Amino acid sequence: MIDAPRSPGAVSAPLELGPTLGPPRALYLHFPFCAHRCHYCDFSVARAATPPIGAWLSAIETEAGWWADLARWATPIPLDTLFIGGGTPSLLGEDGMVELRRRLEPWFAITNRTEWTVEANPASFGRGLAARWREVGVNRLSLGVQALDDRVLEWLGRLHDRTAALAALDAARDEGFRRISVDLMFGLPDTVERDLDGELDQLEALDLSHVSLYGLTVEPRTPLAKWIELGRIDAPSARRYAREYRDVARRLTPLGLEHYEVSNFARPGHQCAHNWFYWNRSPYLGLGPSAHGFLPPYRTWNVFRWDRYERALRAGERPVEGWERLDGDDEALERIWLGLRTHRGLAADDGPTAVHAARLERWGREGWVERCGDRWIATTEGWLRMDSMVAELTGAR
Repeated sequence: MIDAPRSPGAVSAPLELGPTLGPPRALYLHFPFCAHRCHYCDFSVARAATPPIGAWLSAIETEAGWWADLARWATPIPLDTLFIGGGTPSLLGEDGMVELRRRLEPWFAITNRTEWTVEANPASFGRGLAARWREVGVNRLSLGVQALDDRVLEWLGRLHDRTAALAALDAARDEGFRRISVDLMFGLPDTVERDLDGELDQLEALDLSHVSLYGLTVEPRTPLAKWIELGRIDAPSARRYAREYRDVARRLTPLGLEHYEVSNFARPGHQCAHNWFYWNRSPYLGLGPSAHGFLPPYRTWNVFRWDRYERALRAGERPVEGWERLDGDDEALERIWLGLRTHRGLAADDGPTAVHAARLERWGREGWVERCGDRWIATTEGWLRMDSMVAELTGAR
């Protein structure tokens, strides 16, 4: 999920919008349970060896009905995409995914044209799960591999090793999955030894169709942040981050994996359709703790913690923690920074883009963007500086 920078108008208040909201065509569900929390993770995660799947299913069903009643949508709403993230959604198991579809059917229509993506941890994914998910309609997987070096996986606190990661990929392919994305993490502290080039050799041999790239970030209140504060671990190096980002782009693009967004590479026909709803500012709904949604012109975010989210729904209270209405300068800014995230870029003659023409020209001279016909497209160097470009745009409002 993309958490857009919140404007000064963002509020933590009940959502009082009624039937002004159009129906979404994309749905995100957050499954917050993990058997183990990685030391860099600041997501909405609750540790649970045996997740309360029944309680989560009931909460999702209740929230779906709450939204449908609030907005007076005609249900079931046809879905172009459905994405289940977490947490560790593979802990839903075989029966959990079947039951989820049943619970969603009164509110959302899932067809054979729906791109249905589920995130999976190699430690809890195998042939039985793959086969059952294929039967129920899941047609795209996102495998949290992160690395193909056991030393790196151990440092990251992952529960799987290289062998398990490759076994999960084999299981998915053997059971008929053709759309599989693999996550790869980069930008670790300099003290963590890693042969990233060797791992990229292994990725090349796997003939992947999609790779999502994640740079390690130090988030407050995580064990990693505490260890750095205490001097037990060095902070990640900006120089290493930039070098490895360039190296991955240099290695993956010749394999036919187009660098189509800041952090994503795909073969033709294998881009993540769900993520395009975020980048195109198309309507999508988020259900579950911490889930974000965009029902133009409103962005919403749910109660963060699972226990508070679930308790609110059981008490008949609203799961939405805050919302903001995007229009005017805030909407223009968002259109620009989301456009710069992807290889489609920005239309040079678009009103908000034209306002920043001088800035884009300067970034072009610095090699951060390129003028391609009637569009401005960010370069690899520009994507490395995405945060600073957004900060500059924000300051120019």
